[in-house]
Amino acid sequence: MTDATAFLSLPTPALADALGAAQVMDFRIRPLWPGGPRVAGPAFTVRCPRGDNLMLHAAIHRAEPGSVIVVESGDLDHALAGGNVCAVAQRRGVVAFVADGVIRDLAEVREMGFPVYARGVIPIPGAKKAVTPLGGEVRCGGVVVAAGDIVVADEEGVVAVPAARREEALAAARAKLAKEAAQSLDAWEEAHRARIDSLLAAGGYEG
Repeated sequence: MTDATAFLSLPTPALADALGAAQVMDFRIRPLWPGGPRVAGPAFTVRCPRGDNLMLHAAIHRAEPGSVIVVESGDLDHALAGGNVCAVAQRRGVVAFVADGVIRDLAEVREMGFPVYARGVIPIPGAKKAVTPLGGEVRCGGVVVAAGDIVVADEEGVVAVPAARREEALAAARAKLAKEAAQSLDAWEEAHRARIDSLLAAGGYEG
């Protein structure tokens, strides 16, 4: 099976084209600090109920190095993690958090360079009471993610590649990028103009 690092060379638009919109997370899950690297890794999945972040705090000690921790959160009113949690995750080899929720201590996270993709920032901490299983299916940004799916995130967005579609997605995205690289802008413009004019004519446009 293809190693997750093979996906580091693939921008998320190419993967989105290969997999379709169903595997692309909500655009509001964004990098929380600018200029970060593209990240890719197998998902380590976590579900945190409303107002509670215990299981994300547990996950940083259990996720394998190279993992992307993917979090389904019950609300946007309590931070899932802060600076120390991100620092420990980074030290243990976790490559990023992708969270359908919010964090805090952004200045610390930005300074350490730990990639966090989330909906935003809030200073209110969550509780640590609710024990839920780790490694089950979660819904993050509208996408169902299973443990072991490959998650790729960059400044364009976040794409979850189902484990069973790794080879398919990799081949399709690479083929698309190769085709684009081989085509000059002049050739692209000519083909694009012909396609658009054809669509306009089919729709009855006469301008």
